[in-house]
Amino acid sequence: MTIETLSIRRATDADVAGCAAVVNGWIDDTDWIPRDFPPEALEAMIREALPIREIWVAGDPVEAYLSFDPETARVGGLYCRKTGQGLGKALMDQVKVGRDYIWLSTHEPNLAAQRFYAREGFVEVARYAPEPPATVTEVKMEWRRS
Repeated sequence: MTIETLSIRRATDADVAGCAAVVNGWIDDTDWIPRDFPPEALEAMIREALPIREIWVAGDPVEAYLSFDPETARVGGLYCRKTGQGLGKALMDQVKVGRDYIWLSTHEPNLAAQRFYAREGFVEVARYAPEPPATVTEVKMEWRRS
């Protein structure tokens, strides 16, 4: 499945469980990330964020999603069921539309994500200790339209 076969669209309430499944799958498949919240709590957090964030999805069922807080210009999460298919890029391109600045945090051990964000024009600006209950150091990255 590639971006050519999936549309990028705003998430609806019907997509929340799919978004949570993508995140939960990533947590289950990533040995260095602890499970800070049970699967149902992640779904509740996404549902709570839906009316106040821009949440973009690719696919039906959801193959990838991006959560963006327009008030702080922060990408709160970008997760893809499979990488290397252009879904993350398509979601990131969507959230960049009409904006001059975006920031995000990624996990220090997630070197693949850091390389992806660098290709997308993000630069590292800081590293900081996680806020509990998280336990993995974060890398703050920023993008500015040139």
